[in-house]
Amino acid sequence: MYDLTGFQRDLLYVTAGLEEPHGLAIKEELEDYYEKDIHHGRLYPNLDTLVEKGLIEKSEKDKRTNMYSLTRRGQREIEARQEWADNYLNQGENPTP
Repeated sequence: MYDLTGFQRDLLYVTAGLEEPHGLAIKEELEDYYEKDIHHGRLYPNLDTLVEKGLIEKSEKDKRTNMYSLTRRGQREIEARQEWADNYLNQGENPTP
């Protein structure tokens, strides 16, 4: 996950956390978080990059709506990133004597 932008990592987390992650739902979730509009020209190319990297899968719900879901690799990447972050966030909690 080290080669992803922060925006791409956020896309990955949002995709993992939504019950029905389609483009508009992902966009709305990120707009709430960033407190600003997310343009389609930013959203969809970054989703496509995550598909190309094998972190999410893209499927068609209907002729107008694409659905996105985490791949096993995407899930492993999120778990590894969380473990990495936890190591830094928890360093001062259990000092070694």
